[in-house]
Amino acid sequence: MNYKILTTVIASTILFSCGGDEKKEIKTNNPILVVVNNQGNAEASPYVAASGKIEAENSANVSTRMMGYVTKIPVKVGQRVAAGQLLVSIKSTDLEAKKAQVDAAILQATAGYNNAKKDYERFQQLFAQQSASQKELDDMTARFEMAKAGLEGAKQMRNEVLAQFSYSNIAAPYSGVVTNVFVKEGDMANPGMPLVSIEGAGNLQVTAMVSESNISEIKQGMPVKVTIKSIEETVEGKVSEVSLSAKNTGGQYLVKVNLTKPSKKILSGMFANVQFPIANNTQKTNNSSALLVPKVAIVEQGQLNGIYTVSTQNTAILRWVRLGKTYGDQVEILSGINANEAYIVEAKGKLFHGAKIQLAN
Repeated sequence: MNYKILTTVIASTILFSCGGDEKKEIKTNNPILVVVNNQGNAEASPYVAASGKIEAENSANVSTRMMGYVTKIPVKVGQRVAAGQLLVSIKSTDLEAKKAQVDAAILQATAGYNNAKKDYERFQQLFAQQSASQKELDDMTARFEMAKAGLEGAKQMRNEVLAQFSYSNIAAPYSGVVTNVFVKEGDMANPGMPLVSIEGAGNLQVTAMVSESNISEIKQGMPVKVTIKSIEETVEGKVSEVSLSAKNTGGQYLVKVNLTKPSKKILSGMFANVQFPIANNTQKTNNSSALLVPKVAIVEQGQLNGIYTVSTQNTAILRWVRLGKTYGDQVEILSGINANEAYIVEAKGKLFHGAKIQLAN
């Protein structure tokens, strides 16, 4: 009796298990919904992407050539200033003392010059009347010339001091906006120390760094696209400068791009991504075009790279491919896929070789 009961339980368990496997099989055979991109779209123009920062075409950190205490800062960050407007005043007691010495030297030199001039003119008259010798006239002439040179030297010293005083009143080099003030009243200013930064009201540009492997593709005057992610805006630009040396930039080459028509939303200091188009003739392999596909379509398995294509039976076929250069969010495929093949970009489930798929509308 117990044997019959045990046999019945085992049989029921086996039937139940088989029924469960059948349900799983049905679930597994459901097609996976996928998004397909035709390869014809992949031959879009490749580009080199580089990150950069937006700044004004005219920008400067204003500094001084003298040492002294900051006495006045009549501007604030964000304030618009005109060319020649006072930005910072600096007081130097040493310079003021030097000016007092020069003023005293000029007074002394002026008195000596006037006295020598009178003696020279008097001896000219005496010499004409034959009341003075030629030697006496020559001595007076030399004395007069020395006094004249002394006065001229004192005046030049005063000009030098006045020129140094111009560095105590720092003015705006051009019209623009104050972007930063590095000092406050009472601080000690030193030669070469930045005091105020100012940006001109002209064009905006992007300063980007490009690697040595891509710099040869970038030419002056090249049209580019500039994307500012923070405001989700893309504008046109043109390459204005291309550095030919990476000596002081850590192996990266500096490239400047002028923005063609920047909107008012674009501000200096924003980060941008620049797309430099490159020639398609660099993408030829075995007389067939090397193609570009989104990075998200590439499957990595160990050291191998593949891409899922679509068979005529609507199944996913994993094709191993050889990759080339990367261009932003796209990657170059040198071999392994034909130009007329469609590939899967996105799947609503886990793909595998031979999986049934359904194309999304």
